[in-house]
Amino acid sequence: MKSEILIEEEKIRKRVEELAAQLDKDYDGKSPVLVGVLKGSFIFLADLVRKMKTPHQVDFLTVASYDGGVKSTGVVRLVSDLSINIEGRHVLVVEDIVDTGLTTDYILKNLGTRNPASLEFVTLLDKRICRKADVPIKYAGFEIPDQFVIGYGLDYNQYYRNLPHVARL
Repeated sequence: MKSEILIEEEKIRKRVEELAAQLDKDYDGKSPVLVGVLKGSFIFLADLVRKMKTPHQVDFLTVASYDGGVKSTGVVRLVSDLSINIEGRHVLVVEDIVDTGLTTDYILKNLGTRNPASLEFVTLLDKRICRKADVPIKYAGFEIPDQFVIGYGLDYNQYYRNLPHVARL
C-alpha cells in the first residue's frame, strides 16, 4: 500500500509536548480523568500522559463508526464504557482524529449526562473541513485536509497503527 508522510515523527513529538504543557497549566490542581477513545488514540494518549506532570487518572471507552472502511458510517455505537465514575470530575477526552464530529458529539452527549465538573476534548488531528456536527475542540495538535490518514495509532483495517508518523493513505 502506498502512502505519503503528512506529519513527521519529530513534529508530532514536539506538538505532544506543547499540548501536555498546556494541559498541565489548564488542569493544575484539578486531577483530571483522561479518557482515551480506543483504538486510535492509544499512542497519542500514552505519549501525552508521559509528558504531563499534573496528577491524573486514565480510562478508556470504545466507540465505532467506521467498521473497517475509509468513510464513517454516520452511525456511532458504544462498544465499551468507562470504569471510572466521572461525576464531579474534570474530564479530558483524548481522540486521535476528529473529522465529521459525529463521534465526538455522541461522546459529548453521553459523558455529559454523567455530570462531570468539566468536559473537554483534545485531538491529535482535526479535519474541520469534514464537520457535520458543531463540536467544541479545545485542544488540537494539527489541522489536516480531507484525506484518509494512517499511522501514530490511526489504522486502515487495523493495520499501520505502528507507523511513527502520520501519512496519507
